[in-house]
Amino acid sequence: MTPYSARRIRTALMTIVMFGIVAAFLSPLVQMTLSSLKSERQVSQAHAPLLPSDPRTFTHEGRQYDVYRVPVDGAVRELALVKKGRAESEFVDPAAPEKGTVTWRGSWRTLEPSWTLAPQWSNYAAVWKLIDFPRLLLNTIALAVISTIGTVLSCTLVAYGFARFRFPGRGPLFTLLIATIFLPTAVTLIPTYTIFAQIGWVGTWLPLLVPTFFANAYSVFLLRQYFLTIPREMDEAASIDGAGPLRTLRSVIVPQAWPAITAVTLFNFVYTWNDYFTPLVYLSGRPELQPLQVGLATFNGLYSTKPAYIQAGAMMTIAVPVILFICFQRTFVRGVMSTGVEK
Repeated sequence: MTPYSARRIRTALMTIVMFGIVAAFLSPLVQMTLSSLKSERQVSQAHAPLLPSDPRTFTHEGRQYDVYRVPVDGAVRELALVKKGRAESEFVDPAAPEKGTVTWRGSWRTLEPSWTLAPQWSNYAAVWKLIDFPRLLLNTIALAVISTIGTVLSCTLVAYGFARFRFPGRGPLFTLLIATIFLPTAVTLIPTYTIFAQIGWVGTWLPLLVPTFFANAYSVFLLRQYFLTIPREMDEAASIDGAGPLRTLRSVIVPQAWPAITAVTLFNFVYTWNDYFTPLVYLSGRPELQPLQVGLATFNGLYSTKPAYIQAGAMMTIAVPVILFICFQRTFVRGVMSTGVEK
């Protein structure tokens, strides 16, 4: 075997493995999409196909009959069952009913029914009205956008300070900041809730938005690591031209750090979009202010007997993050890969 052939075989095997991994990751999403398009009858039917389908029927002489896949003369034909029998049954060919009936010997119960594709797009319209989706969507977008702006602004400033300025205690302070990543949310929940309750912020968006303007360790770490890859000579050149620290950040650092900033933006936007616990704690008594995740959980409890509605609501909820990731995936991946490199 030549080296070229071996390389082609390795490439083919790697492609097959990666395709299998991608298919495994996407299979729940595909299953959710197909389930959201099924009616209650399609969900409850035994041995129903994966696709949203109804049993095929045929109207003959004013009556409706089920269509089955019948083996006739070595071929499988789709015929309508017009007369049931234990040992033999009579069928009609929907494509040529004028030819009369076809007698088939055997138990009709052993036959496989014929299915026709019947997606229920009306499920999405029903969920849109039942869940008051426009209000929940507007609340979620407002929370996600404002919190993302606050996070990006504050984390950019803090990361810039740790990456470019030298001051006493910089190392211990950065270590302390990173150590907060390991602090469980449950530890700070009660003290934080008590403080917000005392100042009258419970039942408003303030506990969800104000903390985002004070940075978080994870985003600061990502941005700092990227800022360290930008040569300091560029800062010095800007300083010689009379630029101050903020002007250097705006005109030199930020234009070169867009991949990392985009990654942080997507991380925080998706996190806020999917956050369920924090809005539930602070907005439990204000349904008009709740985001999609909390509203969807309430909807799932009310319509637990209609799984298609639940899946349709979930698909509508994840649509925005998926579209954002598809649009910015190259910049996102570049930013994540670059933040681990330190100059």
